[in-house]
Amino acid sequence: MNTTALIRPAWTPATIALMVIGFMVFWPLGFAMLAYIIWGDRLEGFKRDVNRATDGIFAGCRRSSERAARWGHGSSRTGNVAFDDWREKELERLAEERRKLDEMLSEFDEYARELRRAKDQEEFDRFMAQRNKRTAPTATNDTTGKTAPNNDKGTNLLDD
Repeated sequence: MNTTALIRPAWTPATIALMVIGFMVFWPLGFAMLAYIIWGDRLEGFKRDVNRATDGIFAGCRRSSERAARWGHGSSRTGNVAFDDWREKELERLAEERRKLDEMLSEFDEYARELRRAKDQEEFDRFMAQRNKRTAPTATNDTTGKTAPNNDKGTNLLDD
């Protein structure tokens, strides 16, 4: 019985022909065949490693869903009516506390936003005052030699 495959990760006439045809039809197919010829023998180990990694990920998901169901996030009941009633009341109380904390967080965010806006407005006003003071034109009085402020309206665009 022949146990060798016609298309295997080796330089056989069949794989070379498939690679050439792949390049002629659509070049990524040719590269895929070339990669299979070169690295195909590592494919089994790669598949095994990928399967092991995904099994670990999904096992973690299963464990977390079981844990969530055990702590009342699912529909499982323990069978003890008194305990289940107490657990439901505690979960409702915790949900109410969570809602209150979320409201406090949104109120604080609004307060902090308003403080930042007021601080920004104050800094902007201070900047504009300094800028207007620095760019205000001055006129000289010929008799005294001192500078007098120019009281003409419309000389500064921001004063209008």
